Amino acid sequence: MAHRLANAAVIGAAIGLSVLAVQQFTHALPGSPKTFTSERERCYGVVRAGRNDCGTSKHACAGQARRDRDAEEWLMLPAGTCERLAGGRLKAGAA
Repeated sequence: MAHRLANAAVIGAAIGLSVLAVQQFTHALPGSPKTFTSERERCYGVVRAGRNDCGTSKHACAGQARRDRDAEEWLMLPAGTCERLAGGRLKAGAA
């Protein structure tokens, strides 16, 4: 009898967490957030050649980085990610 109650509790908790996840991360249920936002930051010094996000003093468009790890080139990344990357900085210029 105790096993049945424990199994029912585990199954109920799993279903509850599934519904909560659907509400938080989709627009399927009433009360779900209208938009999903995440904090973003510019990360300098980690760009590969031709993979930058936007212009610098050297050029005006994305995708025009001439060399890898240029100190002026940047990518937009989720907040907190840049400082974990080797060579990543939150400000342009040499380290």
